[in-house]
Amino acid sequence: MTKTVPSERPAEHASEPAVAAGVRFVRCDLVQRSNVGEAVPVKSFWRRRTRLAGWKHGGRAQCAETRAQEGSGRSKPQDLGPPNGFAMLPWLLMGMGSFSHLLQGKTGNPWLAGIGLLAFNSLYISVVFRAFTRQAREARATRYSLLGLTAVTFALAIGYGGSWLMFFPLLGLATGSVLRGKQLAPAGFALSISAAVVGGLQEGWDAAGIAYGTFLSVMVTAAILALSETVKELRTTREELARSAVEKERLRFSRDLHDLLGHTLSVIVVKAEATRRLAPRDLDAALGQVSDIESVGRQALTEIREAVTGYREGSLATELDRARDLLDAAGIGAVVRQSGPPLAPQSAALLGWVVRESATNVVRHSEATRCEIEVAGTAERTRLLITDDGRGVGSTTPGSGLKGLAERLAAVGGSLESGPAPRGGFRVCAELPVTELSTGPVVEERTP
Repeated sequence: MTKTVPSERPAEHASEPAVAAGVRFVRCDLVQRSNVGEAVPVKSFWRRRTRLAGWKHGGRAQCAETRAQEGSGRSKPQDLGPPNGFAMLPWLLMGMGSFSHLLQGKTGNPWLAGIGLLAFNSLYISVVFRAFTRQAREARATRYSLLGLTAVTFALAIGYGGSWLMFFPLLGLATGSVLRGKQLAPAGFALSISAAVVGGLQEGWDAAGIAYGTFLSVMVTAAILALSETVKELRTTREELARSAVEKERLRFSRDLHDLLGHTLSVIVVKAEATRRLAPRDLDAALGQVSDIESVGRQALTEIREAVTGYREGSLATELDRARDLLDAAGIGAVVRQSGPPLAPQSAALLGWVVRESATNVVRHSEATRCEIEVAGTAERTRLLITDDGRGVGSTTPGSGLKGLAERLAAVGGSLESGPAPRGGFRVCAELPVTELSTGPVVEERTP
């Protein structure tokens, strides 16, 4: 029979892990009884239930994490590396027969056999652990150790025969792990023939498997290790290509951001100055400039989003129109001429960047009163020439702007030259090879 007592959940347990585990506590007026009929205090009951709930919650979280790792099907790069020297050690068990005969006293000259067995194991371990590093594998010490291992193997096989012939396949494992390229096949055949001769003299035809096993141990070991090294090199190359792609994307984004924001902010500054000048005397014109600032800002947001995603393709005609509007707003007379065949999208985008950067530099640095932009194309090349009558300086930020554009054009076989013009002012000349044939000439001239 249970005795009811008024009780509530102890306050000191309100913040225990069971709350996080989602355990719902209820008011309990019963004292729990143990198996022997003794009453269990309510406080102890709550503590046990709370601890159990915490365990359940932690177990669910750990199981979920384990299932996520197993479900991904991917291992960490360090778990996929090539084998090492420890992978070659279990094969030493092939010599347990010789070691057993030595312990049972079935081998003549046991001291000499024991020294030979110790020398073989020591040289084998030294060779296979040095075989997985290219510099150590090609060192003279490794080759001398392999020659010493060969000499010990032949001495033990000729001197004792029987189970001691099993050291030939072990020698084949060491040989296959060290030798590469043109040296491998001759060494493998020579070692297999030698094992066949020595085994035949000692055991007759029963030793034919020794020669076959020796040949397989040489070739299979070399093939597996060469494949693992190739996988490692491919993984390293993939990581390097990934790093290179990230660096190129960062460079592209920094260039696009410089060109986009430099031009856009220049337009906003010029129109803001025009608004300030017009506001006292022509409010309608000032409001028009404010509307242009809003449009430029919205367009800049769109272009930045496109630059981030990498899908922005500039239009040369659009950039020419924007450059003309920017120069006009800055009080600089603009003359735009365009002739020649239509351009490929990539060429038009590159020349559009040049127009944008050059027009921005004219407004910000030149103090010019006139600027001419001419696009002339032939069947082989397209030439963009931008000149102004300013003070003959370009961008004041080395390493970006026109320099970055010159690198872009050079990557597709073009060129970009900039500097003071012979008759004063500044001159920018960009040339690109034509990648698509003309479908008809385009002649256009626009003046303010």
